[in-house]
Amino acid sequence: MIQVNSKEEYLKAQSLGLKEKRDLESHGCSPYPAVLEEIFPQAVHTSGTALPPVEIPADRIIGTVSAGRTGVFSASFLPLADANSEFSAKWIALCEAHLSDTGIRDPIECIEYLGDFYVSEGNKRVSVLRYFGAVRIPAKVRRLLPAEKDSPRAVAYYEFLDFYKTTHIYDIQFTVPGEYAKLLSLLGKKTNDEWSERETKRFISVFSCFKDAFTSLSSKDHSLKAENALLLFLKVYTFDELAGMAPQEIKKALISLWQDIKTTSESEAITVQTAPDEEKKKSVISKLISGAPRKLIVAFICQSDTERSTWTRGHAEGAAYLANALGDSVSVKTYFNADAAKDAEMLINDAVADGADLVFTTTPQLLDVTLKSAVKHPKTRFYNCSACQPFSSVKSYYCRIYEGKFITGLIAGALTDNDLVGYVGSYPIMGVPASINAFALGARMTNPRARILLEWSATEYDCVKKLREKGVKVISNRDIPTPDVNYLNRNYYGTFTIDDEGGLTPVASPVWMWGKLYENIIRSILTNSIERNEHAVNYWWGMDSGVIDIALSDLVPKGVRMLADILIDRLKKGDLDVFAQKITAQDGSLISDGTVPLSSLEILKMDKLMDAVEGHIPEFDELLPFSRGLVRALGVYRERIPPVTEM
Repeated sequence: MIQVNSKEEYLKAQSLGLKEKRDLESHGCSPYPAVLEEIFPQAVHTSGTALPPVEIPADRIIGTVSAGRTGVFSASFLPLADANSEFSAKWIALCEAHLSDTGIRDPIECIEYLGDFYVSEGNKRVSVLRYFGAVRIPAKVRRLLPAEKDSPRAVAYYEFLDFYKTTHIYDIQFTVPGEYAKLLSLLGKKTNDEWSERETKRFISVFSCFKDAFTSLSSKDHSLKAENALLLFLKVYTFDELAGMAPQEIKKALISLWQDIKTTSESEAITVQTAPDEEKKKSVISKLISGAPRKLIVAFICQSDTERSTWTRGHAEGAAYLANALGDSVSVKTYFNADAAKDAEMLINDAVADGADLVFTTTPQLLDVTLKSAVKHPKTRFYNCSACQPFSSVKSYYCRIYEGKFITGLIAGALTDNDLVGYVGSYPIMGVPASINAFALGARMTNPRARILLEWSATEYDCVKKLREKGVKVISNRDIPTPDVNYLNRNYYGTFTIDDEGGLTPVASPVWMWGKLYENIIRSILTNSIERNEHAVNYWWGMDSGVIDIALSDLVPKGVRMLADILIDRLKKGDLDVFAQKITAQDGSLISDGTVPLSSLEILKMDKLMDAVEGHIPEFDELLPFSRGLVRALGVYRERIPPVTEM
């Protein structure tokens, strides 16, 4: 009876293997197990490091060490050989052993390379055990380290080795540096925390359930990985919440996040829209049936309040501008003091309960809670004031402030009498290096000898004093936060000159016009120029959209002002590309060769300073404490930032 059943099991396994082979071939994928010798030719001649006996995740066994007879297995080790072959007889004998009281006891022998396993002895054991649903398989393992240590994949693997030392978990493998740190942060763990056996088993069990639900949804999309989906999932749900979910609940939650999972897995999934769409040409009838709302209820969620934060004041004034500009087409309400995540979530819930059709959260630090709320309230549109975000549920918006910095840079270059120009950077976040470089390009336009001395308010409490001590008499500082040009006459705003007695004279500043940006977005929604879609869209508008302006002092020399006015006009018409020239970085590499325009994403992600700048982009440990939250959310080097841990 056992022989008959085992033969039937072989035929079932063979049928599944042939089906898998056909499916993989139809998708242009190899239908057979991977071969380590083909991936890492030195494997046969490298002894590696023997590890203590361990049970390894069955689904991480992806191949064999040498080619041998890999053609008799499908990619997941299902048998392909004829049912009357010698191979099938051995498979059936192992099946009988597995179904007997003794079972298959001998561990397989394999090599681990970059977190995956390649069998050197026992591939038929793997085949039988995986067919019968074994989750883990006993193994003797030799570990081979990658010869190349500096590639992103190798760096991620060495981070895995540190992760494995404290967790003894093989089940989760990231391929991008920094992602183990992100996982530990989401779990409330420190990098060097030793995990108890109970914690390890619990994580493996919960992740296994999560992976099963994920695989049932992604079986035909091999580009999606459960590990990366978990990172996004834990931004919305805590690990304890995940642990308490039944399989169907996990699947339902994944479905609600699925489009975000897809966009975050695609490196080029972000669409950067650099100007508002023109109103679509529609007939009266098509507009009536298009579903465009006749009136929108718009909510603004702000950290702090208008008395303590000029940033919040700018957005609050923008909300008031929107209400005035669109009148009966909108109803606007602003909510303040969303300083902690729980406060922000409560205020967003209040806004949705108040009928909000659209919610703007006005700082990058609110992104995670905005994403969580967007999943919870799918009928409401959510926008977060940040840049370069890969989510489809939450659209991002920001302003191209570098255009204004280019103008103030050319003014500063003309005014310096010793070729020194100071620049106070705000935070080392995306878009800021572009602003510094644009300012330097402007300064070099009017003074080819100009040197930009860079300091950061995120690392130094009195940057202006430090620059003055270096002999700098022209300094660019914080930008005017609202359309109120009186800010230009206040100390430390915009670009100013310093006289011998230390007096400050304002010259020029970019101006954030948040109200105009909000008007553009809402008008586009009201006319259906902006429609709901499943893409990660970042609205990054500039002077040609009216969301950035320039305030100029009457003290700007006439000739310099004429040049500034000409270039401002070109920027407003959208026919001047600040970076369309050869730009050399501090290290001698090219930021731009001047022949091919930089894309919006390349400008946003710019992480090198041009050779006219003296200074550097600070690392995380150089930052003052108040700067770190924003840099975590938008930092130029955010993948290198150590995790936040619960104390």
